[in-house]
Amino acid sequence: MIISASRRTDIPAFYSDWFMKRIEAGHCDVPNPFNPTQVAHVSLKREDVDVIVFWTRNASPLLPRLIELDRRGYGYYFLYTVLGNPRSIDPRCPSLKEALATFKALSDRLGPERVIWRYDPIVFSNVTSPEFHRKTYETIAKQLRGYTRRSIISVVNIYRKMKPRVAALRERGIELTTCDGEAFVDLMKFMNSVARDHGMVLSSCAQEVDLTARGVLPGKCIDDGLIREVFGLEVIHTKDPSQRKACGCVVSKDIGMYDTCLYGCVYCYATNRFEKAKDNYHRHDPDAPSLIPLENAAQTEFGCSQPHALDF
Repeated sequence: MIISASRRTDIPAFYSDWFMKRIEAGHCDVPNPFNPTQVAHVSLKREDVDVIVFWTRNASPLLPRLIELDRRGYGYYFLYTVLGNPRSIDPRCPSLKEALATFKALSDRLGPERVIWRYDPIVFSNVTSPEFHRKTYETIAKQLRGYTRRSIISVVNIYRKMKPRVAALRERGIELTTCDGEAFVDLMKFMNSVARDHGMVLSSCAQEVDLTARGVLPGKCIDDGLIREVFGLEVIHTKDPSQRKACGCVVSKDIGMYDTCLYGCVYCYATNRFEKAKDNYHRHDPDAPSLIPLENAAQTEFGCSQPHALDF
């Protein structure tokens, strides 16, 4: 079983104590986001976990705890988002300087193969134009040369829950825009060239548009090939049916919960209301089996008896 920690929230940044206590306990409880009364009892025992995949913008709270994961014999790698957007779009994420420093410290600890740079999602606006992304991507790539072997990109999707945030941005003079046609092609070619020049392979995340001709291959964030290459493990090769059609990720079990991330990013798909996320964070108990307290829940076992159970 591959553990995803997590597409739904930033566990390393905000819930590292809880995560390590769950590792010690050997399990956690995860509610179905579409039916909160249905809860998966997920084994985190070493014998049931092939690899842990961390998604984060700030690994610093978890960094000193990795020695314990190593001692227990867990394999893991990081999908690390570094963007450099203005505060109007990413209001509470670490500064670019802080993000780069932590990324490098993590890479020094694990090696460049186990820390993957996500420049994702790309938001086009009147303050983040294609030229902005050219300059920012190249600046970050120069800093991360030798610290990672892979870079993942995607263009933001605006879901219905995001529209009030987009409207609030507009009131502050920030308009979301698009980048199409030759301008988009040129940007992809440029990013691919920059990545290659700095020792990285560029791939896309869940993009409907085929960018292969631009040198950008469709990627997998939860990647059976990477796991084979880095850890020498053969895991399930089945595409995760719970993810978008264009997503290449293989099946994993996500242990996070929606509406728990505090970054307040305008484009966040995992948060319906930022105030709810704050409330949930204050309700969080690091000693509890679930990220947020649960009530009236029926449990389903996920562990060695179902080693490749699907995400909800």
